[in-house]
Amino acid sequence: MISTLLVANRGEIACRIFRTCRALGITTVAVHSDADADALHVREADTAVRLPGAAPADTYLRGDLVVAAALAAGADAVHPGYGFLSENAGFARAVRDAGLVWVGPPVKAIELMASKTRAKELMAAAGVPLLAPVDPARATADDLPLLLKAAAGGGGRGMRVVRELAHLPGELTAAGAEATAAFGDGEVFAEPYVERGRHVEVQIMADAHGGVWALGTRDCSLQRRHQKVVEEAPAPGLDDALRTRLHDAATAAAHAVGYRGAGTVEFLLSADGRPYFLEMNTRLQVEHPVTEAVFGLDLVALQLRVAEGEPLPAPAPPEPHGHAVEARLYAEDPAHDWQPQTGTLHTLDVPAEPGIRLDTGYTDGDTIGVHYDPMLAKVIAHAPTRAEAVRLLARTLERARVHGPVTNRDLLVRSLRHPDFLAARLDTGFYDRHLTALTPAPDGADRHLAVLAAALADAAARQQAPGPAPARLGAWRNIPSQPRTKRYRAEPDGTEHEAAYRTTRTGPAPETGERVVAARPDHVTLETGDGLTRRFRVAVHGDRTYVDTATGSHALTALPRFTDPTDRTEPGSLLAPMPGTVVRVADGLATGAAVTAGQPLIWLEAMKMEHRILAPASGTLTALHAAPGLQVEVGALLAVVQDAQTVVQDAQEEPKR
Repeated sequence: MISTLLVANRGEIACRIFRTCRALGITTVAVHSDADADALHVREADTAVRLPGAAPADTYLRGDLVVAAALAAGADAVHPGYGFLSENAGFARAVRDAGLVWVGPPVKAIELMASKTRAKELMAAAGVPLLAPVDPARATADDLPLLLKAAAGGGGRGMRVVRELAHLPGELTAAGAEATAAFGDGEVFAEPYVERGRHVEVQIMADAHGGVWALGTRDCSLQRRHQKVVEEAPAPGLDDALRTRLHDAATAAAHAVGYRGAGTVEFLLSADGRPYFLEMNTRLQVEHPVTEAVFGLDLVALQLRVAEGEPLPAPAPPEPHGHAVEARLYAEDPAHDWQPQTGTLHTLDVPAEPGIRLDTGYTDGDTIGVHYDPMLAKVIAHAPTRAEAVRLLARTLERARVHGPVTNRDLLVRSLRHPDFLAARLDTGFYDRHLTALTPAPDGADRHLAVLAAALADAAARQQAPGPAPARLGAWRNIPSQPRTKRYRAEPDGTEHEAAYRTTRTGPAPETGERVVAARPDHVTLETGDGLTRRFRVAVHGDRTYVDTATGSHALTALPRFTDPTDRTEPGSLLAPMPGTVVRVADGLATGAAVTAGQPLIWLEAMKMEHRILAPASGTLTALHAAPGLQVEVGALLAVVQDAQTVVQDAQEEPKR
């Protein structure tokens, strides 16, 4: 039996595996990079081993270092989690060769499924339906659109949709480069891109005694950048015949490779309901909690049981009950090209309601860095029906208090309440069609009240601040005072707002007519003109004020009364939107080059995603400060593009200087 387990991973999945280990009495070992020295998964483990460095390639992707860490810590088993080395056959072999128990499938099964191209050949022989691959070198306009995919990995890395034949060579190059960086293998293949397809998968669990469970279906169609955002079980809207067909295909796939442990067989459902095999993930999935909730199982405990050589508890899985929905809370800005965010997570407070589960690798005060995935947490709701689970999850997220970097929390709430989602009209193009509607400008009335609450809380805090009593400036005069004002910049849209109120004998009186019921540093209650009472929770971290209401939250940056005249940015400046590494500069790009509006100029990689820096207008590149390999901080000047009129004006004014 396993007595000490090392988890070759980090963050949320490491914490989740440790939770099961504690329940089973298994000692836990964490590994960590220098950037994760004080991470939650390190604090929760019984023992931790340092992997020197910060980048994944130097730490969590170094299988030799992880195996050495397991031996040094006295572990007798290794669980890979998901991502990193979880589907690396060489790592699995190294663990076994070191005399350690590998909590995963056989090395041969990983090898057979590691290449998606080889996996498709194997599945075709087993009778599993799939999309025919397309040779990129022979592709024609009739083959479009195409989906490019990395052969050695998933998670959206190396994936590209190609709709124009002229773009195919460049996208192949970019996809290969991203696949090499992510998986150490630049092999890319192409297949037809199915418009309005659904991403449906089957969870399997197999033992070494011939037992295979097909644990229902999951729908993971709501995706951004080919990465899942909302998942649910069971997949809604499937008839019994289709469910049986998917279960049978997944079971056939497991038998075809002699599978053992937890795995997932993923399918794409076309608009007419035809299923096609996508890939088999030889590991636990991020979305496994929805299956656990519906079947009442602990999949990690089953993984450990199977790794110890035990059979599955019964010939058939338990009966499913109810419906479960999971939302991934990311530190990212959906309204600005899903840009990942970094910084201090001051507060992560998700209401602990019945039917709600929170899986996270962060806690209050932790830092969200640039090296790893920006997922903060997974929030899972389980209820008797789909409608109830969706409603519970949306309301829980709406009431959550998340203070720190910008997140996708509001997008998740709106997604769960969107008519298409409520009606289970799901496909992978959901965000392509609805993103604008799901990221609207904040409601003006709500924003006004939040700003006013922030200003009143600030005034209350100043009154309570310790210090000498204020000097008396004379006797009371029955003359209206000048209003006091407080200015804020709303985040992340950057709009500026002002709150004004007068100080009266009975307390502060807002200029806009609201009645102040209560005003404390952490809580403000206002009564609006229609008699509605609104309550606001207020928290201040540095110059940032967070105002939480019953229907959402507002992040506000306090502004000085006067603007610093030196705080200006040259027009046309391209600034780094997040810390990261410059991985590419457009071919031939140099100072003096002509560029067009929207032209990609610089590629920046941060938090496992690649971001393009586009020309803001047509004109001339007058400065270039970026080069491949350059590490930049947020706000760093990468380049300057001046429009044609500005360049002409500068040339005319030059002799006068």
